[in-house]
Amino acid sequence: MEPAPRVAFFPDAYHEVDGVANTARQFELFAIRRNLPLLTVFGGAKNGVEIEGPVTRVECARGRIGFALDKKHDFDLAFWRHYKRVEGAISNFAPQVLHITGPSDVGQLGALIAHRLRIPLVASWHTNLHEYAEQRGRGLFWFFSDAWRNRLGRAMRKASLRAIFRFYRIASVLFAPNPELMDFLEHGTGKPCFPMGRGVDTTLFNPDRRDRTSTEFVIGYVGRLTVEKNIRFLAELEHALIDAGFRDFRLLIVGQGAEEPWLRANLQHADYAGVLKGEALARAYADMDVFVFPSRTDTYGNVVLEALASGVPAVVTESGGPRFIISHGETGFVARDLQDFVLYVRVLATERKLLEGMRAAARNHALDASWDKVFEAVYAGYDRALRNCGTVGKTIQIKQQPGVPAPRLG
Repeated sequence: MEPAPRVAFFPDAYHEVDGVANTARQFELFAIRRNLPLLTVFGGAKNGVEIEGPVTRVECARGRIGFALDKKHDFDLAFWRHYKRVEGAISNFAPQVLHITGPSDVGQLGALIAHRLRIPLVASWHTNLHEYAEQRGRGLFWFFSDAWRNRLGRAMRKASLRAIFRFYRIASVLFAPNPELMDFLEHGTGKPCFPMGRGVDTTLFNPDRRDRTSTEFVIGYVGRLTVEKNIRFLAELEHALIDAGFRDFRLLIVGQGAEEPWLRANLQHADYAGVLKGEALARAYADMDVFVFPSRTDTYGNVVLEALASGVPAVVTESGGPRFIISHGETGFVARDLQDFVLYVRVLATERKLLEGMRAAARNHALDASWDKVFEAVYAGYDRALRNCGTVGKTIQIKQQPGVPAPRLG
């Protein structure tokens, strides 16, 4: 058996609160558990290098020349200034595979370094950027009629998708979090695509953390409060529940984003917890009775899996990745429209025996979602990438760049 390859990993997010950042941190923990050499390069608030066992972290400070993708995600147009420093770190580490997670400032830098140093490149798809472009584009053209806004939004989606496919074609092997996206990527790029799902910490996210004493039915949401999450749907849901005669409920909203002021102005039964992490987040999940996730653009939906691990059934849309997590009628429901959301929430609120059965089924489903299984599959994909490049069993020799020191702690 060949030893596991040395991997340079360039995630779009690391310190942020989202699925990519969580996956990046879990990937490092997997490498530490298995003693696998891993170099992580990411954007942050400062420049620095840290070493923890087999993992080396290279943080590159983002500057002010760029734009905000949302409240906590930035794109640094001058991120290229880190090229020499990162290239030196890569040269000293001598990876056999370089893995990027998208066309971000970090991903573009990683792709260029892989090309120049002739390192096999793999890329994973985590965000439906073309759908984000469509939704945000509609907002930009608010002064046009709905027909024109929709037409311009579709044009932005198509143009974005063409550009994204061109970017992903430079990789030897691709990864995606659900079967639909795997087929989509293979068809659009002509490259082989492998699964890269998500796991969950079932010790942290646990029904035993429930300590709520109120009797109101709690409908929970966790995630960014942004337009691409279809977050205004929560107001539609609240109004429809009230119109249907159901008033004994509270919406517990965990997260932050540009849509929060609109939500505060349009919701009557909502509590806002802000951004929560660790045990505080786990308690919030456990105190929910049902988790609702109206997003149609998520490629996986880590928060849905965290809710299931907390013993909370979920209601999700029929579009996007979360529907692949849910066993309809067992661990939650897949809803076609607002009426379905209202129906399923009311069923769970009134049929306590059904709710308790779904809580147990949700927990059992999550217990089988292991991060180790996720990353074992990723390393199998690396093996395919190396075979495609004819480098299996070889150590890629990369000369250190003159005048560039090896990474140091600090």
